[in-house]
Amino acid sequence: MHILITGGAGFIGSNLIRTLFKNEPGIMITCIDNFDPFYSADLKQLNIRDFKDNPVFYFLYNDIAVTSAQELCELIPEPVDVIVHIAAKAGVRPSIENPLSYQQTNIIGLQTMLDVAKQKGIKQFVFASSSSVYGVNDHYPWKEDEQLLPISPYAMTKLSGEMLGHVYSKLFGIRFMALRFFTVYGPSQRPDLAIHKFTKAILAGKPITMYGDGNSSRDYTYVDDIVQGIIAAMHYDKSGFEITNLGNSYAIILQELITSLEEITGKKAIIEQYPDQPGDVPKTFADITKAKELFGYNPQTQLKDGLKKFYDWFKTNEELLMQ
Repeated sequence: MHILITGGAGFIGSNLIRTLFKNEPGIMITCIDNFDPFYSADLKQLNIRDFKDNPVFYFLYNDIAVTSAQELCELIPEPVDVIVHIAAKAGVRPSIENPLSYQQTNIIGLQTMLDVAKQKGIKQFVFASSSSVYGVNDHYPWKEDEQLLPISPYAMTKLSGEMLGHVYSKLFGIRFMALRFFTVYGPSQRPDLAIHKFTKAILAGKPITMYGDGNSSRDYTYVDDIVQGIIAAMHYDKSGFEITNLGNSYAIILQELITSLEEITGKKAIIEQYPDQPGDVPKTFADITKAKELFGYNPQTQLKDGLKKFYDWFKTNEELLMQ
């Protein structure tokens, strides 16, 4: 089985690749990543360190927003069984500052990969969408058929991606699985995300930034559970187009998260409070019934267990991560 993974040097992509090599014998993986400068390339090199010399791992240093589908097909002459498209320009708040760059990477980049699938006859396409597509919606827990009203350019690009996938599914018979990720955390987590930022600040004795009154909440989902859902979606074959939530189906308030990090690190957080930020939603909470029914998705990791695993990874790589 040949798997093409975009964004494979990033947080979720590298965890996916590591799990695939561990659990799926006889595979070959081609990874496309451009080491986007959103965060340090050293962290991405750390992410792929364990498998970059594997003889069945092939790395392409390309930007899918500017490399044509034809060029990519020429760079990947072998048949491909499935594309897992994780590469994206991430972050709600930065998307408000530079929305055009998000459209270029997240929409044009997806268009390119769908054209690769079309040209190479690849019939399975897994797309990393986001819980941010729901916007502000108090119908908790969120089901996939909710009305969607995104409130950030980032969220809009993810919703556009889902619809672009529907078009290619209908026109060209590509099975398109859109997975709405809910606040993924764990080893290799991006440094701009709250758990990583808070851990680094607490260990350094520096203040952490808390937007709002601490009562906002997120459906924190451990990366191994997300990876399990991605792999299940890679093998799904019952219908041509599906959108499913991948969450933990349990919302944790921000203040509780901070308390948990204090317990794990053994240090007290210094909190600086600021107003709510534009583009942020007050709560995310996934209904995961559909993913359970379609492909047996079943998250197993409780927050404190997942935070401990993240902390252990952070301490192991502290010299690099504290820079």
